[in-house]
Amino acid sequence: MSDSKNNDTLEYWLRGPVEGVPSLLQPAAHALLQSNKELGKYLLDFPEELLWKALEGRASVGFHAQHITGVLDRMMTYAAGKSLSKEQFKELKNEGKPDNDIKSADLYKNFTEQVEKAISYFRSISEETLKEVRIVGRKKLPSTVLGLLFHAAEHSQRHIGQLLVTSSVLKEQQEKL
Repeated sequence: MSDSKNNDTLEYWLRGPVEGVPSLLQPAAHALLQSNKELGKYLLDFPEELLWKALEGRASVGFHAQHITGVLDRMMTYAAGKSLSKEQFKELKNEGKPDNDIKSADLYKNFTEQVEKAISYFRSISEETLKEVRIVGRKKLPSTVLGLLFHAAEHSQRHIGQLLVTSSVLKEQQEKL
């Protein structure tokens, strides 16, 4: 039997624990690492001219990649007990707006950096902290540190799925032309 810890073909949840991450956050760490791996795969050789193309009124590949980075950043801010900054609100407002200066590689790099920050944050908190109440948004909705971090992870997985469908359809349409 092969050593699964060294097999990068396996999904992250099958590779064992992420070192230094509390056990309750292992699923979130695995989901974020998997999202990052898949984002890189789906953006590899993705035609730049299709990055901001909306398909049937749905969100573009660029939006999905930008959005998962933004959501992760915002959930981490709330988990730390902070309010969003003016810059974060500006970035939220601009998510998905076509910008030909932003390339696939930029989007992947930004998400990778945000995932690295998240994993570092995961390593810095205790399991007791995960139960602490946190307030979300202008409406001051209640959550917990664990709830916020789990949401960031599952939300990224959901958008990676949508990005996959959108990118594959756009590439197929382009090939038929």
